[in-house]
Amino acid sequence: MTSNFHKYTTFVNKVTSTESKDADAFIYRLQELGGDLAIQRLLTAAVGISAEGGEFMEIVKKMIFQGKPPSQDNLEHLKIELGDVMWYVAQACMALEVDFDEVVEGNIKKLEKRYPGGKFDIN
Repeated sequence: MTSNFHKYTTFVNKVTSTESKDADAFIYRLQELGGDLAIQRLLTAAVGISAEGGEFMEIVKKMIFQGKPPSQDNLEHLKIELGDVMWYVAQACMALEVDFDEVVEGNIKKLEKRYPGGKFDIN
């Protein structure tokens, strides 16, 4: 009898890109993208933002769900992890050849469209 997990992993494998399954295809794709785009720096940023964001969230999770106090040590740890996130954000900005202020300005414009008049509205 074939398990549901086996069926699922067979399906997952079928819909997974060649670049995700084959090291040579992955390397070739990186080389294809490497021209004007600092893909290695962009990948470093993407992996790092995700990892450091997870570490930041782990501290918040422990404070909310596991009774860890919002002590000075824990708040300092959050600042340190946030600094790590910012290091990777800087990597992303360099990879995209964009200034951090430009990213912030773009975010403000997006939020102004989403929240006209500066108000949150569920409608």
